[in-house]
Amino acid sequence: MGFFKQIIRDLPLHHGKHYRVLVRVDYNVPLKDGKVGDDLRIRAGLPTLQYLLEQGCSLVLMSHLGRPEGRDLSCSLEPAADRLSELLGKKVIFVDDTIGDAAFQAVKKAPEGSVVMLQNLRFDPREEENDMEYAKAIARVAQADFFVQDGFGVVHRAHASTEAITHFLPSVSGLLLEKEYVTISQAMENPAHPFVAVLGGAKVSDKIKVVERFVKLADTVLVGGAMANTFLAYKGHAVGKSKAETDQKETLDSIYAAAHKKAGDDVDTFVVLPTDVAVGHELSDSEKRVNKTVDQIADDEMALDIGDKSIENYTAIIEKAKTVIWNGPLGMSEYDNFAHGSARVALSLATHPEITSIVGGGDTADFVLKWDANNGGSFTHVSTGGGAGLDLMAGNKLPGVESLLDAR
Repeated sequence: MGFFKQIIRDLPLHHGKHYRVLVRVDYNVPLKDGKVGDDLRIRAGLPTLQYLLEQGCSLVLMSHLGRPEGRDLSCSLEPAADRLSELLGKKVIFVDDTIGDAAFQAVKKAPEGSVVMLQNLRFDPREEENDMEYAKAIARVAQADFFVQDGFGVVHRAHASTEAITHFLPSVSGLLLEKEYVTISQAMENPAHPFVAVLGGAKVSDKIKVVERFVKLADTVLVGGAMANTFLAYKGHAVGKSKAETDQKETLDSIYAAAHKKAGDDVDTFVVLPTDVAVGHELSDSEKRVNKTVDQIADDEMALDIGDKSIENYTAIIEKAKTVIWNGPLGMSEYDNFAHGSARVALSLATHPEITSIVGGGDTADFVLKWDANNGGSFTHVSTGGGAGLDLMAGNKLPGVESLLDAR
């Protein structure tokens, strides 16, 4: 299945002529003590940068990091520039601005074949407003021949660096964006069966369209995390102090109506809920894991993970699958005692390389990367995009992809 937009391999980068390319990367990475805590997103985008450098291009990179209110240097991209410099094995010139004369001069003076990294785009409120003037000012600073969109994690938003910028430069996709889009779309639209969706995380309301689409496309849907509490409460179980949404009756009515249409009376083996849960009284590393059936949750307890029987059931279903898409941890996986469900799902996928396994971005990717000694290599694909991946799985159009040049 090809990609419907032009990619960097379609650019006319003739040897002997020097091109400058503006690249939107997604270096929204966690920082720890002034250093990058997890570099998945930086590593994932390296093939695009290396390809362009091999063609003799000079690069100007832009990204956001965090949610700064104005110019907040605790969200500076300088640590990301330092980490990129180590990974590329070449100096990355960091410029402490995104627009203006100093930035323009820094780019102009950078030698051929160099990599320049601009400061955090979100230091300017116009980035999130998709402001044309701001995008034009960035294009002026970059002095670029082309724009490459490679920040998969941000293409579901129409921002100055994803949508407005494409009005000023010929715009194509990078290799990471292409890989993410094609891998996820193909798994949704043309999966090898049995196709199992594993859905966790906090809220049903954040994932309504995704859940509905999986009900349509998957052979089995396994529900965990706080999302399972909402389903259990809907089914009439008392869930104590567990995190659950009580205002989702209509949504769940429509999900179950669609599930009934597809699975008839077998609806509970199609949309599978935990039969037991691990409970605790508080969220802490020292809290003991206690296993209870879903009918035994006391008023002062919280369901914090799927239970031991449910883990065995879920992993047995997963191990018979040919395609698995996993979005959302199955419990409070930041606490070891309540990470059993997520860890066992990860283990089932990692030890069955014949299964096409796609791990959603955000919290699921964070968990898997901490768990996997192989840096994510134990899975077919670990996505760098949380919201963008969800939107793509839900079948929504992504503004930062739609605005690129169409494939010829």
